[in-house]
Amino acid sequence: MRVSRRQFVMVAVSIASSAMVPKTSRAAAPVLSENDPTALSLGYKTDAAGVDRVKFPRYQPGEACANCQLYQGKAGSQQGPCPIYGGKLVAAKGWCNAYVKKA
Repeated sequence: MRVSRRQFVMVAVSIASSAMVPKTSRAAAPVLSENDPTALSLGYKTDAAGVDRVKFPRYQPGEACANCQLYQGKAGSQQGPCPIYGGKLVAAKGWCNAYVKKA
């Protein structure tokens, strides 16, 4: 079966354009696990109350992903994407050592 140049270009363009659709519109982002290698190295906890204060002395009570500059979730949401973890969803009440207070 021969494929014409026109058919090839049409298929190639449709494949390329579907690859450019933002990931969030294709499927929901995965939820970050505390066992993820990056999460482990940054001390990520889904609940800030579980942070090891000896290992991560920078942690201050009241800090949470929801009030971090890096958190991209909507206000009041339970979880939202974080660029530190490749856009995976982090818990709003979570914490990690990459925390930066929201201005």
